[in-house]
Amino acid sequence: MREKLALALGGVLADAYVLLVRTHGFHWNVRGPQFPGLHALFETHFQELFPAIDEMAERIRALGYFAQCTMGDLTERASLDVGATADDADGKVRRLLQDNEAVGRACREVAELCDEVGDTATEDLMNARMTAHDKNAWMLRACLAD
Repeated sequence: MREKLALALGGVLADAYVLLVRTHGFHWNVRGPQFPGLHALFETHFQELFPAIDEMAERIRALGYFAQCTMGDLTERASLDVGATADDADGKVRRLLQDNEAVGRACREVAELCDEVGDTATEDLMNARMTAHDKNAWMLRACLAD
């Protein structure tokens, strides 16, 4: 069961890393009248995400497995579209909203697996990540006019 859990957590790790890189890139490249607010929001999101990714990788190690650590491994394991991008500010917000919702769902799935196997430490980690991604999604949703 530890292997199954480590693999599932590795999928979340990979998606979170893709989200980190995308959020950081959107932070650099957002433009238009929403620039100041989105630039700051995206920075808040990627700065919170980096230590969370480290914690997930360390949890995989605590389970007795190696965390993937190359870009090739991470992009291969990711369920997010690694090539997805957006040109305008609203498109960037929508893309990050979709990605945060997807990572949040993946965290819920891992948390359910944790509950089945009685791994409360990993479940706590996933619950914290769900909370963070739900909050990020709410903030991104609030940025959209529609």
